Amino acid sequence: MFLCALSMILIGQSIHADPIPGSLDMHWSPGAPDCKQMSQPTLQVHRYDEHTYILRENPCATYEAPFMYLLIGSNRALLIDTGDVAEPKQVPLAQTVMDLLPADGASKLPLLVVHTHGHLDHRRGDAQFQSLPHVQVVQTDLEHVKQYFGLNNWPHGMAHIDLGDRVIDVLPTPGHYPSHLSFYDRNTDLFFSGDFFMPGRLIIDNAADDLASAQRVADFVKDRPVTAVLGGHIELNAQGDTFDFGSTYHPNEHVLPLSKQDLLALPARIAKYNGFYTQDGMYIMFNQFRVLGAQLAAFIVVLATIITLLWRYLRRRKQLRLARA
Repeated sequence: MFLCALSMILIGQSIHADPIPGSLDMHWSPGAPDCKQMSQPTLQVHRYDEHTYILRENPCATYEAPFMYLLIGSNRALLIDTGDVAEPKQVPLAQTVMDLLPADGASKLPLLVVHTHGHLDHRRGDAQFQSLPHVQVVQTDLEHVKQYFGLNNWPHGMAHIDLGDRVIDVLPTPGHYPSHLSFYDRNTDLFFSGDFFMPGRLIIDNAADDLASAQRVADFVKDRPVTAVLGGHIELNAQGDTFDFGSTYHPNEHVLPLSKQDLLALPARIAKYNGFYTQDGMYIMFNQFRVLGAQLAAFIVVLATIITLLWRYLRRRKQLRLARA
C-alpha cells in the first residue's frame, strides 16, 4: 500500500531529468495545386527518437493536413489524434502505427488512442483502430473525457498517463473545443497543444475558457522545461501569412514547433481578442460561428439590395412602357 501511494505521488510530481534528445528537423510534403498529379505519400512519419513519432496526413489526402503523435513506453503506447481520413486504403494510419510498435502478434504493445479534441479532422481515423486487438480508443465528448481521465473538477486539475517509464501529463484546455486536452511528455519535454495553440488560425469558440486555459498552461510550463510546442496543424507560410482555407498546396510552410516563450506569451495574446476577429502578429484569432454569421448577414444584405434594385428597375421600365402606350 505504501509503495503504491508513493508511486502515485511520484507520478503526480514534476520530477525532470534531462530530456531525451530528438530530431525536430522535419520536412513535410507540400501537397500540390492539382492533387491528381501528386506522387507524394498520403501519410508521412518523422522519427523524433526511437520511442516518439510525429505523423502527418498530406494536404492532398485532406486539406486539413493534421498531425498525430505516437509516444511509446515500456508497457503501452499512446497515440494522440487519428487525423481526418477514415479509409485505410487512402491513409493507412492504423497499419503504420501498429508497425511502429514493438513486438508482434499477441505480444504487440497495447495502444491507447486519445484526442486533443473532438473535431472530425482529429478523430475520423478512429474507425481504423476500433476493431484492433489490444487497442483502446477514448471517446471525445466531455463526459467520457472527464470520466476516463478522472477530471472531476473540470477544467481544473490534471491527469497522468503512465506508459511505463514514461509519464504524460494531461491538461484540460477548453476554449477551442469544450473537451480539449493538451499533453506534456516528461521524457522529451514536448508539449502537444492540438488546435488550442499552433502556427495557424486560432479558432476560439469560448473566449473566457480559452483565456483561462492559456493561463493554466502558462502556469504549468513556467517552471518546467519545454523542448517544443507541437500543435495540430500548420496553416501559415514561413512569412507568417495564412494559406487559403481548403488549400491542398502548402509551399514554404512555417515550421511546426513553437517555443515555451510562445506558450508563456499566449495569455497576453488571447487577452487582446475582441470576441469576433483579432490579429496579433502572425496569429489570427476568431470565432468561426460569429464570422460565418457576419458573412451570411452581409450576403443577405447584398442579395436584398440586388433584389430591391432589380425590382425598382423592372417597375421603372413598366412605368415607361405604360407612359408610351
